[in-house]
Amino acid sequence: MNLFARTDTRLFYWLFNFSAKRDCRVIKWVSHSGDGHLYLLIGLALYAFEPLHGDVFLYSALLAYGMELPLYVVLKKLFKRQRPCDLFHNFNAHVTPSDKFSLPSGHTAAAFLMATQIAFFYPSLTVLVYTWAMGIGLSRILLGVHYPSDIFAGAMLGLTISFISLDLLM
Repeated sequence: MNLFARTDTRLFYWLFNFSAKRDCRVIKWVSHSGDGHLYLLIGLALYAFEPLHGDVFLYSALLAYGMELPLYVVLKKLFKRQRPCDLFHNFNAHVTPSDKFSLPSGHTAAAFLMATQIAFFYPSLTVLVYTWAMGIGLSRILLGVHYPSDIFAGAMLGLTISFISLDLLM
């Protein structure tokens, strides 16, 4: 195992141990807030009730997710990185992952994509939405289904695609 992989694994265990043998309901709730349903509700609510930026926000977010999702699937299949909960046998993950591979984190990509969209149109919410996005990423490690580097890759994917969609529409 190379230095990067060893460091990533050590950091994973260090973070995961904070949630080992604990009640993870709050962590699971934070993770589930990144499942995608909330993003659609935010977009539709802004479209319906926010006349200044609501329509452009929705269009930009839909464009971004339309680019991010296929790229995320291709990257998962390209890297085929095993999840820590499937590779290591000395612990139990707190949730069952929705797919087989871990790189990049889709929850984190989507959360940072949405946070970037919100921060662009509503700058006063920047600290709140990026804190929430980081919480989603951290929750995926604490639940035992992602390495820290998966989270970093997901965050970079979400940020990049969001900026591309904003650049195309603005």
